[in-house]
Amino acid sequence: MCLTRRKFLGKTVSTGAGLTALRVFGPSSIFAAIPDNPANLNAKEERMAFTPATAYRPYETKPADRAGEITWVQVDLGSSQPIEAVKLFPALELDWDGVRGYGFPVRFKIEASDDPRFKTADSIADLTSTDGPNPDDKITQYPARGVKGRYVRLTVTQLRLRKPKVYDFALSKMEVLSGGKDIAAGRPVSADSTYGNQGLARLTRPPRPMGEGIVTDHPQNVIPERRWRPVAYKASAPLKGVTLGDGLFKTALENNIGYLLDSFTLDELLRPFRERAGKPNPAGLREPVKFWDTHLPGSNAGRFLMGAGNTLRWVDHPELRRRVNELVDGIADCRQPNGYIMAYPEDTIFFSERAAYTRAWLTHGLIEAGYAGNPKAFGLLRGYYDWFDRCPYLPKLLRGAAQGIQGMIANTRMYFTPVGKPEDLQVVQRYFQENYWLEELAKHEERAVWQYPYDRPHCYLITDFEAYLDLYRATGDRRYLDGMLGAWDLYHDKWEHVGGTIAICEFDEYPPQSYRLYSNTGELCGNVFWVRFNQRFHLLYPDQEKYVNEIEKSVYNVALANQVGTKGIMYHAKLVGPKDDSVGISINTCCEGQGTRLLGSLPEYIYSIAPDGLYVDLFEASTITWSQAGQALELKMATQFPFHPEVQLHLSAAQPIPAKIRVRVPIWAAQDMPIEVNGTLATTGKPGTYVTLDRTWSQGDTITFRLPMDFKLTRYTGVDKIADHERYALEYGPVLLAIIGAADARLVVRNGQRPEDLVKQLKPKTAQPLHFTIDGDTVHEYIPYWEVPYKQSFTCYPIVDLAAA
Repeated sequence: MCLTRRKFLGKTVSTGAGLTALRVFGPSSIFAAIPDNPANLNAKEERMAFTPATAYRPYETKPADRAGEITWVQVDLGSSQPIEAVKLFPALELDWDGVRGYGFPVRFKIEASDDPRFKTADSIADLTSTDGPNPDDKITQYPARGVKGRYVRLTVTQLRLRKPKVYDFALSKMEVLSGGKDIAAGRPVSADSTYGNQGLARLTRPPRPMGEGIVTDHPQNVIPERRWRPVAYKASAPLKGVTLGDGLFKTALENNIGYLLDSFTLDELLRPFRERAGKPNPAGLREPVKFWDTHLPGSNAGRFLMGAGNTLRWVDHPELRRRVNELVDGIADCRQPNGYIMAYPEDTIFFSERAAYTRAWLTHGLIEAGYAGNPKAFGLLRGYYDWFDRCPYLPKLLRGAAQGIQGMIANTRMYFTPVGKPEDLQVVQRYFQENYWLEELAKHEERAVWQYPYDRPHCYLITDFEAYLDLYRATGDRRYLDGMLGAWDLYHDKWEHVGGTIAICEFDEYPPQSYRLYSNTGELCGNVFWVRFNQRFHLLYPDQEKYVNEIEKSVYNVALANQVGTKGIMYHAKLVGPKDDSVGISINTCCEGQGTRLLGSLPEYIYSIAPDGLYVDLFEASTITWSQAGQALELKMATQFPFHPEVQLHLSAAQPIPAKIRVRVPIWAAQDMPIEVNGTLATTGKPGTYVTLDRTWSQGDTITFRLPMDFKLTRYTGVDKIADHERYALEYGPVLLAIIGAADARLVVRNGQRPEDLVKQLKPKTAQPLHFTIDGDTVHEYIPYWEVPYKQSFTCYPIVDLAAA
């Protein structure tokens, strides 16, 4: 169970016309899609949901070198009680092909006794004479037929092979049923002294909040459309009309275009769609990348469409547009008569992460292509979701498909397109909504994140937060908002590194505020989701500066830091080097797909449009045009931020017009920020606020200000402390700085009494903005983290010691 994704992978059609009419309800209801009794779906077998969170992981014996070793576990019920049955819940793990069972005994027996040493016992089940199969994820039950006893023992007489020459016994949970209840819950468990191991208490843990099985079907969660009370955004993100000037964002956007055009050919993107449809592929294509292409077919097309579709909203790039249009045409050519468009056969939807991850990626990609002007994209999606919203697989997709939670965002985003239907949201409410989780998040319960009970707790949970905010926006149900406010607080306060990277990843253990530096935290995916989550909050509450602050950190310290020029996009934004990625930088990884999506949408985060004016959120050379009270306005931002703090905003209007221009004063500002209009002081803004300039604007009006940037030193408090030393991260404004040349760099404060005096030794390099030498130190130098060269050794957390007196 210590497998990480990195180790795991190392093994390894309609036109745009009439779209509004498609938004109406179809003839059938979402309630008619699936049988009302979920038990019917599981009548032949009860399957176990995956248990990767540490609190729910299986009990495992010590390893043995031969199958015939005997081991046992025993539950003390507290008193002699009648027993109806014993249920065994298998141990599950991931291998290359998905979830599988391991460690279930080949031969075993179950007995009950009033004697803790079992000198006399009554048999419940005796399966010691023949080899039994591996049940994988099947839950098994053994009737007791009136047996009584205080103790229940499971004795394994033949262990199952785990790996060559290694045998063990593993079990997730054991229930003893009496009167229809589990009387073993919370009771003490013991084991033999030879192979008994830690983790015995997990065998009698309470059931998970929604049970142990994989079926989830809750029609009562569905809110009828007539009861929806939609919540309007107070501001909107521009979908077009922003042009980048020379600066970091423009360079990143252009690098992203180069990456998109050079990484995969159009035929390679279309290959799995053609294979599924039985159409030929040309010869000479490179072999599919194992896992990313074979397990997740169609995700590569989604990756390209996410990056290219977003980019085409801002720049006219003929070759990029040609490939987008031909890719959409190719997907349309493989469309089935029932509207199905995914690159995998319908009946393989449960394999790996196809049901959620791959579906979400192609959905995102076609949405971006639609907003970029492709005439077929939205129609293709509508046809597919008319199939998906009624498909027979829905009750098992949340628990029975790997990381099924990722699928929520595909449906909620679909609803808010021009072709969305209420059914797209109601499917989420019925089959994916977790009420217990909403309640835990609203109460700020830390276990809701790092001990999420049904799948890998990590940054991908944020995709669900996005979806729940979408549900709030559509329905007005306060439960969704309360849960997501708590979710934001939890991630921000407990699982966010200095600089903004998300400090939780899959498989390993990440307690609150663990801030691990040598595990694979800082997954770029997580910060893309974090940006989208914060953008939703910003548009709901545009005057709360903190949400844009999170977007800003994610852009500078994760997105830009993980881009390797035009060559590719890294997986992890590690804070201690070397800066590389063994997974690969141009093979269609999850972080490439989400990274190109964010890099292609960078202009979207600079401004927000309000009914009465404009919000200036980020500081980047750019121009925006928008309509205000029926009149076109233009604002041009001239700046070299973050290299230089000066900003000028130039307004253009055909005639004088009243509008509110709101300028963000970042929380990292070292002091209050004066703002001038046409050379005269207009107001002074406090850090962490927006300043509103409410006036009638004329052609040539100019707003000027200087962002008060300064240093901030933060002591490391996570689990990777170094004995007898302290480590510190250094930021300059929103920019995380790094020491290059060594992952274990040690800095010495020579003329001070405290580590914070280090900043007094920093000297800016005139020819290299944001580069700082250290007075008295000829070896080390601070540079922006995003500038650390690929493969270069570095640290964002050097040791900072005080010089001896």
